[in-house]
Amino acid sequence: MGTSEWHIERRSSFGTESPLAREAGNVPETGSLSIVVLGASGDLAKKKTFPALFHLYRQGFLPADEVHIFGYARTKISDDELRNRLRGYLVPNKGASPQLLEDVEKFLQLIKYVSGSYDSEDGFRLLDKEISEHEYLKKSVEGLSRRLFYLALPPSVYPSVCKMIKTCCMNKSDLGGWTRVVVEKPFGKDLESAEELSTEIGKLFEEPQIYRIDHYLGKELVQNLLVLRFANRFFLPLWNRDNIDNVQIVFREDFGTDGRGGYFDQYGIIRDIIQNHLLQVLESVLPIRDDEVVLGQYEGYKDDPTVPDKSNTPTFATVILRIHNERWEGVPFILKAGKALNSRKAEIRVQFKDVPGDIFKCKKQGRNEFVIRLQPLEAMYMKLTVKQPGLEMSTVQSELDLSYGQRYQGVTIPEAYERLILDTIKGDQQHFVRRDELKASWQIFTPLLHRIDEGEFKPLPYKPGSRGPAEADQLLEKAGYVQTHGYIWIPPTL
Repeated sequence: MGTSEWHIERRSSFGTESPLAREAGNVPETGSLSIVVLGASGDLAKKKTFPALFHLYRQGFLPADEVHIFGYARTKISDDELRNRLRGYLVPNKGASPQLLEDVEKFLQLIKYVSGSYDSEDGFRLLDKEISEHEYLKKSVEGLSRRLFYLALPPSVYPSVCKMIKTCCMNKSDLGGWTRVVVEKPFGKDLESAEELSTEIGKLFEEPQIYRIDHYLGKELVQNLLVLRFANRFFLPLWNRDNIDNVQIVFREDFGTDGRGGYFDQYGIIRDIIQNHLLQVLESVLPIRDDEVVLGQYEGYKDDPTVPDKSNTPTFATVILRIHNERWEGVPFILKAGKALNSRKAEIRVQFKDVPGDIFKCKKQGRNEFVIRLQPLEAMYMKLTVKQPGLEMSTVQSELDLSYGQRYQGVTIPEAYERLILDTIKGDQQHFVRRDELKASWQIFTPLLHRIDEGEFKPLPYKPGSRGPAEADQLLEKAGYVQTHGYIWIPPTL
């Protein structure tokens, strides 16, 4: 974080514009586009990657006359078998319109499957041959073709896959074409492993070719943060330690690991959520203090047969970060994430300081808060104290509310993966994780993570369906957060 603003500073690399812009005559014609989904038979590809590609196709961003999609995995299946596996994820319900069903079939015909291992040249030579044939059929000029490789794979195979792409599948980019690689989180398990992974991939590709995807950076309300802060005058004098008492960034899930216990146990809630999603580059963050961390593990977590009986992995964490700069000195940034809690939500909550004087004796009702609800039910609302309607001069908490479902009726909010894949095609890296950003976030958490891994920091038990360990609420109170009693935000009905 810079010394003067709370914002994310990102850079963009040069790239082509979207097909719609090109059709409007704004940019020069480009070559064919080949999108390769590696790990095509896995859950991530089926549930997220291919549906995002389908939605981009329906909106005209992936024209059939220049795009072809390739699935690559070790599973030995035919083109039609892959298409049949994907169909159910593209048509979510039985009441789909005839037009949607027709679009699904047209999209599926753009997909070809190639089977091969992730560390052998044979499979990737075959993949390159299939891509080259597509480029030839599209009459793409050599050097103009674009190749996008989406690694819907575990990080352990990133180095071997990237090496195979570099050896066998690179496009000549001397005429404006390119080869780009999208890698999924988690990017390592600590600072050392993240740097090792970055170094291995960095030997093969330049930084403008690498897109480290964090789908939360593609969410509508996250993308709105910079606009909110810098396009609205009334935030200018308020956005500092003189007016803001604390900031909470919260990620709550009302379900446990649900069969993913073995995978989750390798990472835990800090690596899975806090380091990956709730934190971006905060270069002025001080070392984390032991008395500003509360860890928890829900009762029954170790009943999962894939979880070790003596697992010390936290499923809940509250961590306070302190920022040492002029604007935010003394303002706690509270990161909170957990599984098997009493609600599901992701939000940013900015709590302001008390009003001096309290002439209406309303201090106990709660403070002003600006809340950005990322999911579910996207919304932004400002909690205010107002006069209670009636003859008496009494006060009550209410809100100024912008709920997207009500304000933008009929507007489809794109899924994060749609936006980020389109950004990759356009060469826009501002919503992806840079290497220096990744390093800075791991530097903050690695000392704490190593102590957890070594059993020095124990998670506290909490009951599923609760708020988490009671000690977490005590920590928030100690940090200065004042909970509002008697007020509940209710999403407006349409």
